[in-house]
Amino acid sequence: MTSDQESTVLSGVFDMDYSSWDVRYRIIALGFVFYSAVFLVAHVISLCCSQTYCSLTAKEKLFWDLAATRAVFGIQSVFAGLWALMLDSEVSADKVRGQEDWSWFSILTATAFFSFENVALHGSNAVFRSFDLPLAVHHFFALAGFLGAVIWDHVGHYFPMVTLLLEMSTPFTCISWMLLKAGWAKTLFWKVNQWLMIHLFHCRMVLTYYMWWVSWCHWDAMRQHIPLLQRIIFFTGLALLTVIINPIWTHKKTMQLLNPVDWNFGNKPAPVNGPGSSRKQHPSKKSD
Repeated sequence: MTSDQESTVLSGVFDMDYSSWDVRYRIIALGFVFYSAVFLVAHVISLCCSQTYCSLTAKEKLFWDLAATRAVFGIQSVFAGLWALMLDSEVSADKVRGQEDWSWFSILTATAFFSFENVALHGSNAVFRSFDLPLAVHHFFALAGFLGAVIWDHVGHYFPMVTLLLEMSTPFTCISWMLLKAGWAKTLFWKVNQWLMIHLFHCRMVLTYYMWWVSWCHWDAMRQHIPLLQRIIFFTGLALLTVIINPIWTHKKTMQLLNPVDWNFGNKPAPVNGPGSSRKQHPSKKSD
């Protein structure tokens, strides 16, 4: 595809009538189908090409495929977030009411992704008879926040776009977990990826502080133009990220660098059979 053709495709996507609910429904539906397809493609490719994947339990396979899907969304989100944060646009010029077609597209696809995440989470909870309350709360506020931006369509997109930038760590988290399961935790590549991921988690914390500062500077406009319920959802989610979620995840990822374990599945020790390992992993003896 030539650059002119790519420009035509992008302009076609971003020039749609986003004031139409029919267009919004279609993009959300197509986004849901797209991320479902990414999930299925990750499963098929991993099943055909990864011996590690074939050795995982069903629940771990589900987590693997979700990690790959989140990585794809994370890459998309980084571009949208940086666009809002660093480039001149109506979104950044008016942080409370500014909107553009590209931001509408990002809002709708993010709504589709978090809808997919909630379906996957609660579906897996039903199948495996488990329930992760912190993850359920995180997914609820993510979906509620972006769905609110769709419903209250006069609200600006700056805060949702900057929130998407918090996904900057997601691709590195995906790589970290997959390599950990493959036994590469002793390799330099895994450690470098872990260092970068920890750094990005610290950047996430700085970004949440920045959002508090911008909110303070535009508080009167936010109170005037953003509905109370949407403000409650936004600030509750931001408070959870600032005070609980980001610090806990940053701590866990730092500890994981020092002691590679899979804390998503009962702190399983990482296998040591990847490149650079001097021995195969031996089963650990049960302690009395």
